Amino acid sequence: MASRIVSGSEPLEFSRALDALRGVRLRPEVRLTEVPAPGRIAPYAVALTGDVVGRDDEDLASGRFVLLHDPSAPEPWGGQWRAVTFARAELEPEFASDPLLGEVGWSWLTDALDDAGVSYTNEAGTVTRVVSESFAGLADRPATVEIEVRASWTPLGDAVAAHLRAWTDVLCTIAGLPPLPEGVVALPGPRR
Repeated sequence: MASRIVSGSEPLEFSRALDALRGVRLRPEVRLTEVPAPGRIAPYAVALTGDVVGRDDEDLASGRFVLLHDPSAPEPWGGQWRAVTFARAELEPEFASDPLLGEVGWSWLTDALDDAGVSYTNEAGTVTRVVSESFAGLADRPATVEIEVRASWTPLGDAVAAHLRAWTDVLCTIAGLPPLPEGVVALPGPRR
C-alpha cells in the first residue's frame, strides 16, 4: 500500500498508521485496493477502495475509505486525523419507500464504530437512497434501489486500523452479510 505524501518526509504518526492499515485483518469477502488519495485536503493521505464480493464473484457492495492526516489539527476536524468514507450497495426494491432507511443506514455506521470500541468525534454524513426505474426501450429492466452512506469523522487515539475494520463492517452490512459473532473468523470461500 503506497500513500500520497505531499511534503518531503512523512511524520512518524502517519507512518505508523500506514503500517496499521497494512496489517489489518478483514473478512475474506472484503477486497481492498489502494487508489490515488485526494491531493488538496491534507498534507498526508491514503485512500482505499473496498468491495464486498459474494460466492460467485458477484459485487455486493463497494466504497472508499480515505484517511487524512494534518499535524496542524484543522479546527473543523477536531484533531489531526479525518476518515472520509463512502459505501454503496443495491437493496431489495421494497426498501425504496421505507421511511426509516436513512436512520437505519446511519445507525449501521455508528453501531460499527461503537462495536469496534473506537473513539471518534465530529461525525457527519448523509444516507441517500437511489431508485432507478426504466422506461420505453428499457422498460423490461426491473426497478433498482441503492443505498449510499457517505460519512466522515475524526478518529481519536491511534487505532486507525479499527476504524478501517468498522468501515468494512458497514460495507458488509449494506451488502447483506450477517455479522460475525465476537471471536469468530469467517472461513475463506473455495479457492479458484
